[in-house]
Amino acid sequence: MFDCYIRFPQIDPVALAIGPLQIRWYALAYVTGVLFCWLYCRWLVKRDPSLGIKPTQFDDLIAWAIPSLVIGGRLGYVLFYQLDYYLKHPLEIFMIWQGGMAFHGGIIGILVGFYIFSWRNKLMFLRLLDLVGLGIPMGIFLGRIANFINGELYGRITDMRWAVLFPAGGYLPRHPSQLYEALLEGLMILIVLNVLYWRTRIIRRPGQLAGIWLMLYALARFVVEFFREPDAHLGFVWHILSMGQLLSVPYLLLGAYLFIQARTEP
Repeated sequence: MFDCYIRFPQIDPVALAIGPLQIRWYALAYVTGVLFCWLYCRWLVKRDPSLGIKPTQFDDLIAWAIPSLVIGGRLGYVLFYQLDYYLKHPLEIFMIWQGGMAFHGGIIGILVGFYIFSWRNKLMFLRLLDLVGLGIPMGIFLGRIANFINGELYGRITDMRWAVLFPAGGYLPRHPSQLYEALLEGLMILIVLNVLYWRTRIIRRPGQLAGIWLMLYALARFVVEFFREPDAHLGFVWHILSMGQLLSVPYLLLGAYLFIQARTEP
């Protein structure tokens, strides 16, 4: 019955094994994304001293970014998706190796971490967000590809010809929503933001690029959630929206505020 659909390729979730050490695709995507963002943004500030950030300061920023992202992502997952469970098992909050991260929470962690870093180092907070926003979509792209490899966060049942039969999804034809997210939240936003950076003077108005990134991410995530299977333990909020869609609304509003604020600055 389902011979016309694409069968999940059953890729080993372990990308590389060296003795007892196992490096999984998701970890590899995370590390590669952070490395790309760091090297790219470091090159940008070295190329253009007028941005007001030294390359060595970006080295220090990465040391803040990684724990901020992890802590924010973990706490976001706990608060937004599994609060009842972790209230009963509070020690498991620290067991991040068991999985459970939320990108919406990761954004909050990044915002808080970067604000503290910019305040301590007397840097322009919004300029930092603008620059990092140029590289973060690559990390999102790689992370969603890793989600696909792991056969997780799959989409809703569909009869589209490109539907994939995921083992964890009951071998029913489903949208490969991880790939939709990789293309929309990752690759598309990466291209749009970098075209704006290189073809316009948008970076001269701090906060404008960051605002565009937040709006594009929120809109892309909101749209893809219509094709993504909602979390089984949450279902739909108000019988209409998924939790991912609900959490995207504040980021859309924040992005619009940053964009308008930057546009109205003299």
